[in-house]
Amino acid sequence: MKYYIIAGEASGDLHGSNLIKALLREDAQAEVRCWGGDLMQDAGGDLAKHYKSMAFMGFLEVIKNIPTIFKNIRFCKDDIAQFHPDVVIFIDFSGFNLRIAEWAKSKGYRTNYYISPQIWASREGRINKIKRDIDKMFVILPFEKEFYAKHSYDVEFVGHPLLDAISQSDLPDTHKFYSDNGLDLEKPIIALLPGSRKQEVQKMLNTMLSVIDSFGQYQFVIAGAPSLDADFYKSFLKKDRVHFVSNKTYALLKHSYAALVTSGTATLETALFKVPQVVCYKGNWVSYQIAKRIITLKYISLVNLIMDREVVKELIQGELNTENLRTELQKILENGHRKQLLKDYDQLIKKLGGPGASKKTAQLIVENA
Repeated sequence: MKYYIIAGEASGDLHGSNLIKALLREDAQAEVRCWGGDLMQDAGGDLAKHYKSMAFMGFLEVIKNIPTIFKNIRFCKDDIAQFHPDVVIFIDFSGFNLRIAEWAKSKGYRTNYYISPQIWASREGRINKIKRDIDKMFVILPFEKEFYAKHSYDVEFVGHPLLDAISQSDLPDTHKFYSDNGLDLEKPIIALLPGSRKQEVQKMLNTMLSVIDSFGQYQFVIAGAPSLDADFYKSFLKKDRVHFVSNKTYALLKHSYAALVTSGTATLETALFKVPQVVCYKGNWVSYQIAKRIITLKYISLVNLIMDREVVKELIQGELNTENLRTELQKILENGHRKQLLKDYDQLIKKLGGPGASKKTAQLIVENA
């Protein structure tokens, strides 16, 4: 069969790559064309567009780039029509994907969605578009199946693909990681995960770095995102005890003692590596004011959302400052707080449904062809 897959971010590229591998195992005749990144291309997808050209963050940034977005939409529709797939598979990236889904459904293409749009967080009314335009939804968070059931829409809970992505990672041992990256073996690592888009990194990283003078016995390592060039981070590396690794987030988390993490998929990845963390978020003021009025969640991190209680501390907007960050980082470095966090992480992992998300999704897509 022919599969057309659309992912628009680094996390979508990761999960899309594992889905492509699973589809190729399930369907020996599979042809895959995709929007994504290097990982999806390396997995066997024919890359139509790289996500780096589509990574716009926040309401204002989207508005500024509307001409580019509409150009991409036109190109995508034309490309799908030319490829003529048996199924179009959407991975997260809802603002773009739901537009394409409406068109694809009207043209008679089978539509599947892997990794649901977060309509449980905001704009719940999008459920009507999903029920109309998506033939089958595969969800990765345990509470999503119940959420959709309330709207009389049957979805498949397949487990979280990060469990597979992490278990399949080939990561270096401690000595190799430290020596390869010029790190001091005598100092524990505090990882800094400032996000994957320029706008959010610029807002997050200076605040994260503002606490380092209070923690002289540690070394801080910035996780560079694959979507950003290493040169972009140079201005942040002027302080002593600040190091940088590019596209090695999992290796970094494996060897970290604690982490400061921008809200997003990285909060869950950090928890799965059992690294105590403080969750950080600061957006454009106008974008934040808009978001605050349409998002109805008690929490912003996936860890707290899945557990339905505060497991990790969230510092949001005005609360994200040097004093608060220093205080919360100190807490997760202390044994009592760390032990409780690690127990909570164990419960979180149990809730995620076990490994095999990509395989289950691929099997269901092929079976329902």
